[in-house]
Amino acid sequence: MKEDFYDILGVSKSASESEIKKAYRKMAIKYHPDKNPGDKTAEANFKKAAEAYEVLSDPNKKAKYDQFGHSAFDGAGGFGAGGMNMDDIFSQFGDIFGSAFGSSFGGFGGGGQRVSKGSNLRIRVKLTLEEIVNGVEKKIKVKRKTLSPDSKFSTCTTCNGSGQVSRITNTILGRMQSTSICPNCNGAGQSITSRGAGADSNGMLNSEETVSIKIPPGVEEGMQLKVSAKGNDSNNPNGIPGDLLVLIEESNNELFTRDGKHLHYDLYISISEAALGVSKDIHLIDGKVRIKLESGIQSGKTLRLRNKGIPDLNGYSKGDLLVHVNIWTPKTLNKKQKDFFKEMLDDDNFKPNPKKSEKSFFEKVRDMFA
Repeated sequence: MKEDFYDILGVSKSASESEIKKAYRKMAIKYHPDKNPGDKTAEANFKKAAEAYEVLSDPNKKAKYDQFGHSAFDGAGGFGAGGMNMDDIFSQFGDIFGSAFGSSFGGFGGGGQRVSKGSNLRIRVKLTLEEIVNGVEKKIKVKRKTLSPDSKFSTCTTCNGSGQVSRITNTILGRMQSTSICPNCNGAGQSITSRGAGADSNGMLNSEETVSIKIPPGVEEGMQLKVSAKGNDSNNPNGIPGDLLVLIEESNNELFTRDGKHLHYDLYISISEAALGVSKDIHLIDGKVRIKLESGIQSGKTLRLRNKGIPDLNGYSKGDLLVHVNIWTPKTLNKKQKDFFKEMLDDDNFKPNPKKSEKSFFEKVRDMFA
């Protein structure tokens, strides 16, 4: 079982942003690769701390984690922090370490050279309610930049391949070192010497690739999946590709309305069915269910069918289906029907007589969302 992010950093769920940052910095310094060369345990702890900090330092990700746990960042390609490598950590959180290890962070071994990463790509995927309930595998054509195998590069003479340049400034507080992206190679560490056929000025080709994306059941509009290494290639032959970020969108359903993991359904019945009682079949996303309506049922009645809604992301439970009963009043009547209802005008059984035990419309709405 995956370790809790709060436990990894040794903080409580009520910890402030500064407390979370302080706890991460302490762990990062303790397990930093430059301090623990060749120590695989330290490497694993260093990555775990970075993964935890990526989520807990972001208010949106933290809120999703507090609600869904690790399942909010799992699934195909993973949500959020899954699959971080050392270069992700150094590029995203390098400033957290201050001057403990200098201002230049590289891959393992402390060589000071960062691995260049290509840019991320972003796409939107619209899902039907059926796909959200059952999960789906989507095959999407993605246009991305790939490095031409015929392009030739040489080490940048300005930064000597590190992708960064350092500057030392004398101040009243002492000598201060700052690091910035190399202006000559734009952080790639390599300079192009010749382009391959059809390549652009950076040695890149336009290509199209079909990417398979496994989407787990229970996703929601606005969630983002990450498919690692399916973004644009780096313009450095020693670099790594960026990621493909997939934003989830939902299509409207004609029969059901979604409310989190619950579904709402409007069931219309006739006056005769309401008076006599009736059994009705409701066709669900993954089958059907028969419900029995007792005689004398009132319009506005809500029936809750347990575990007939949408599965949550962790797969441990399902939401409910809320069936709202609506009694359909005929708009036109023939003479026989009119005579019948006229005759019933003074009948006690046809006069409204709500009991105190019967809840009002507003009470029903309140209970429904309780």
